[in-house]
Amino acid sequence: MKTYSVKRIASNQLTLDSTRINPIWEQANIASDFSFPWEDQTAPKTHFRALYDDEFFYFRFDVEDDDVLTYVKENHKMEVVDSDRVEIFFKQDDKLNPYYCLEMDARGRVLDYVTRYYRDFDYEWQWPGSDSLNVKASENKQGYVVEGAISLSSLKNLGLLKNNILEAGLYRGYCMQLPILNSKIEAELRWISWVNPNVDQPDFHIPSSFGILKLENDMKS
Repeated sequence: MKTYSVKRIASNQLTLDSTRINPIWEQANIASDFSFPWEDQTAPKTHFRALYDDEFFYFRFDVEDDDVLTYVKENHKMEVVDSDRVEIFFKQDDKLNPYYCLEMDARGRVLDYVTRYYRDFDYEWQWPGSDSLNVKASENKQGYVVEGAISLSSLKNLGLLKNNILEAGLYRGYCMQLPILNSKIEAELRWISWVNPNVDQPDFHIPSSFGILKLENDMKS
């Protein structure tokens, strides 16, 4: 499986701020090998970074996008599915029963849900713990940035963090057109992934779309 190494930092070094890049992010590895698995074109650039400390797993997406499209009607989390967004899925194992999904747009809205194979979505579900998930986002001249922090305790309690390993999928929904109200025109999206799932039709909800995020060094108990 494709693997990204997550470096460890001292506690209280990183405060989320999508409007600038904290120098501490220079310590992180950068994953830039995102692609269009189902198209013969070069995908717009997506850069992913991750770090962790004693309490949190931190992530940052820097996204190049000439025209960031965000659908806002009632400002409900389901509107994220019709917007430019980045995504992280976490699975316990290849059974995908269950797995957990975070889809995040340029306004910092989070569509969090739990799923069971195959595509049995529960959108009423929320990431557990009021302080366990924090996401910040902002637009810039190049596109947009999404930064987030997830508590290690929540990842462990969900059975996702095991032996310093997170099995995760990293994706991007590249929005070409927003839905038009009071019409039958739906959002048009193209799909970008860190891992090529090697299937004919666009699908992230399968085991082959996941890779590994490996936390370096043993964590303190």
